[in-house]
Amino acid sequence: MSTGTGATGIAHHGPVGDPEPARPEPAAGEGDLFELLSEGARPRQETAWFVPGRIEVLGKHTDYAGGRSLLAAVDRGHTVTARGREDRLIVVTSGAAEDEVVLDLAAPGSHQDDGSGHWSGYVRTVVDRLDANFPGRLVGADITITSTLPLAAGMSSSSALVVGLALALIDLTGIAAEPAFRAAITSPEQLGEYLGTVENGQTYASLGGHRGVGTFGGSEDHTSMLCGRSDALVQYSFCPVRHERTVPFPQDLALVVAVSGIDAAKTGAARDAYNRVSLAAWELIDRWRVDTGRRNDRVLADALASGVAARGRLVEYAGDDEYLRGRLEQFIAESERLVPAAALALEERDLEELGRLVDESQRGAEEGLGNQVPETVDLQRTARELGAHAASAFGAGFGGSVWALVPTESAEQFAQQWVDLYRTRHPHAAGRSSVLVTRPGSCAHRVDVQPG
Repeated sequence: MSTGTGATGIAHHGPVGDPEPARPEPAAGEGDLFELLSEGARPRQETAWFVPGRIEVLGKHTDYAGGRSLLAAVDRGHTVTARGREDRLIVVTSGAAEDEVVLDLAAPGSHQDDGSGHWSGYVRTVVDRLDANFPGRLVGADITITSTLPLAAGMSSSSALVVGLALALIDLTGIAAEPAFRAAITSPEQLGEYLGTVENGQTYASLGGHRGVGTFGGSEDHTSMLCGRSDALVQYSFCPVRHERTVPFPQDLALVVAVSGIDAAKTGAARDAYNRVSLAAWELIDRWRVDTGRRNDRVLADALASGVAARGRLVEYAGDDEYLRGRLEQFIAESERLVPAAALALEERDLEELGRLVDESQRGAEEGLGNQVPETVDLQRTARELGAHAASAFGAGFGGSVWALVPTESAEQFAQQWVDLYRTRHPHAAGRSSVLVTRPGSCAHRVDVQPG
């Protein structure tokens, strides 16, 4: 068990609905992203980037449907180091894997993913997409990955890998100076949205889609990693990505994360279960477009914004399908009410109200999304019983982690008590479970390149 703290305080933004205020001063590392995206972007011989994991405080499966999320980057993540090579090979090694991935840029058609969920699939996805969108710009590279982020724990280690690989390759090659890149991507938010489509395979602006990794997610994870703030939560809406609010995170509170030991995988056999949740949202909006003729409504949030009768019509389209009804109600409650209300409650330090709202969100995941397992349900319940101000499972679901909001002074004691109780009640997962204490950390940033 370990602890970590953020770097700097942050100014907060106004409530949802106010005009977009000026951005706060850059958090530690944010300037690196603006430099990367600037007109002066240029190739480098070597570069290294730290990309944090994230905690989805609220916003369960809302992003790809155009909804809201309340997010924190954390102080743990991947460090991706890239050095140029003389040949056309990209060679990737990871401290978390025994094997290496070797891709030949001279033979792009050979980069086939066998669908096994191996981490190499994420490497191939990033390389193939950048090569397709920016032909001839990639160069041979030796890439090493080290990590302090728990894997398959719901803290989005897979998306952090996508973001880290992309940042390192874009920085190494000067891709950000390409006219096609500059026409589509001029801010960290837009970069997050683009990298979300790298993972899900969709087209972004003029940058054509490619295979992706086979999951139908959105850009919440990528946005939180690129736009998080030290010592603050950020509220975003999606499709397109829009910053709505920054909420200072109190210095006397900490986030304790219990890793259940049940892998929150989005690949292999777990992919179908994960995709069922997102496909339900797409099915509802498809029915809406066909019946209403509103072809420009791309996501559920667009439909809901069309008028007061929209919710009732969407309920009709769900019909007798119990899962579709539950999925719709979960999205509406989470995005339209719970996320902004929870952000306000934390800002006003109404921790009792925050706990009530988060409990409701957890019930929505269990009953509406149907993506919780007994272990994460029990972790959430016991956190509250042990005195946490609020607690919730987060991430894709079907395993993963639960966060708890507790006083900083008792966070270590709470963490040990929480995980000990969990291991007693779930001995089958005890050996793979863990716990950490953290605070919101800074966004992705460059780090010093270590000697090779």
